[in-house]
Amino acid sequence: MRFNLNLKKKIQIFCLLLICFIILIFQSDITNLKALTMDSYQSEMVIEELRLKVPADEKAAWLNAEKEIWEPWLSSQDGFLGRQLFWDKEKEEALILVNWKSKKLWKSIPMSEVNLVQQKFEDNVKAALKVGENPFELIYEGELDKQR
Repeated sequence: MRFNLNLKKKIQIFCLLLICFIILIFQSDITNLKALTMDSYQSEMVIEELRLKVPADEKAAWLNAEKEIWEPWLSSQDGFLGRQLFWDKEKEEALILVNWKSKKLWKSIPMSEVNLVQQKFEDNVKAALKVGENPFELIYEGELDKQR
């Protein structure tokens, strides 16, 4: 009888462990196994996203400065694939999407160089609008990763 009780207890423990193991297997997220490693993430195409406050009466100055300052500079950067400019009339906001061959190439551009170009952009806008400061407030900056 004692042997029978021990065997029954061992079978119950085995079944409990088996159930826990099965639950653990089904709880794992298989998509994580397909996630990009940081190395391959750096080589994937990325889109820089910028949102600016651009009032309707200053839209032309914004577009002109984008064309005269940012467009030529971006075109000379390694990894630059192109960009798109959008403007939301209701919100009076601009959306700028800049396509980069990889995050590594994009982030390799020195911030000091980006800041110089931004200063030229702001000087252009201030002169065109005859104002003392850049009227185009940066609302958001981020990045979008291409999905497969």
